[in-house]
Amino acid sequence: MVGLFNEMTYFNGVHETVQDILKHYDELGSPTTYNHYAAGWAVAGDTPFTWTKQVASSYGGTRNGMVVHWPKRITAKGELRPQWHHVIDIAPTILEACGLPEPKSVNGTPQTPIEGVSMVYTFADPKAGSMHTTQYFEILGNRAIYHDGWLAGTVHRAPWEFRPRTMLENDIWELYETRSDFSLANDLAANNPGKLRELQDLFMKEAIKYSVLPLDDRTLERMNSTTAGRPDLMAGRTSLTVHQGMTGMSENVFINLKNRSHSITAEVEVSNSGADGVILAQAGRFGGWSLYVKDGTPTYTYNWLGLERYTVAADQALPAGQGTIRFEFEYDGNGPGKGGKGTLLVNGRTVASGRIERTQCCAFSADEGADVGADEGTPVTDAYTSPFNFTGKIAKVTIELKGDTVGSGR
Repeated sequence: MVGLFNEMTYFNGVHETVQDILKHYDELGSPTTYNHYAAGWAVAGDTPFTWTKQVASSYGGTRNGMVVHWPKRITAKGELRPQWHHVIDIAPTILEACGLPEPKSVNGTPQTPIEGVSMVYTFADPKAGSMHTTQYFEILGNRAIYHDGWLAGTVHRAPWEFRPRTMLENDIWELYETRSDFSLANDLAANNPGKLRELQDLFMKEAIKYSVLPLDDRTLERMNSTTAGRPDLMAGRTSLTVHQGMTGMSENVFINLKNRSHSITAEVEVSNSGADGVILAQAGRFGGWSLYVKDGTPTYTYNWLGLERYTVAADQALPAGQGTIRFEFEYDGNGPGKGGKGTLLVNGRTVASGRIERTQCCAFSADEGADVGADEGTPVTDAYTSPFNFTGKIAKVTIELKGDTVGSGR
């Protein structure tokens, strides 16, 4: 509601206050913040429509102009087209414009039919009747149905609310005639209950047709593949071995270390002149962790949402030759997002230990992955500048999970 210094706090169930954000006042908008303006500005920016893009019952944040430029085929200059279309219509439009058939199979994998409608027919005829007559919307329980100029929908949960307002079956629906009410200001649900029921029934038919059901109005829980009930490449795995040069591995293709004890063991080779650089890091400045060598000294830093950093560092440089660097994390338990004890070992000998007071329960980053031998993107810690490539050799790094996960997210 009040904005964010770091958008990833939202996805980890952390509520920033105005006072929290003002601590970073001079940084907002710079590369050191992942800021998000207050919800009120989002709503204002969607004028004359209400709500924002997550609320499917309104055009706020979703009704946008589109420019089509094709001088060789479109003779009209600066004209408008009133036909109703959706973003899913862009791909069919490009296929028709290029004279390409819709792919039925790609590399041997059968494709589901493209659900959009080509807009090419509008290019030469501004008065042509719209060919996209029906469209469902559903986002986190917010849902709507468009059909022949009518729009019916319901606000199940505002984007800044972590929990739904009521049960799905108790949602209050609104009804608008979009051709005469551009900004959706006149709710006709009470005056035309028959039309509302017709559209509600149509929504269910479309939801069945396009596999929208079952409706899922959870938020943070949906980030966990287990609770969300979706396939997970790492499901059931308790270890993963990665190698130097593997970079950009997103959270869904990397083993999930959140909310449980684990170890990271790196087999490295260091020259007589020593080594520096990242051995293995995940995500970056706005939350993540990094096992690295700085000035020859093995170090581990956990970055909690860009707000707090915890570092466990040895006080002696790595010896030359082949060896192992191991970090062990003993999770406190008793719920997600808790802290634990971190221990660094070199060739089996403990060289440092320390507390990590908080960890991220649900997500590290939507756009920064895990990297072996570097920390690409933004750096986890200000102790180095990305990519901080490892100057030695990494034979392999093995991550092992211990114990049971505690309500972890992805």
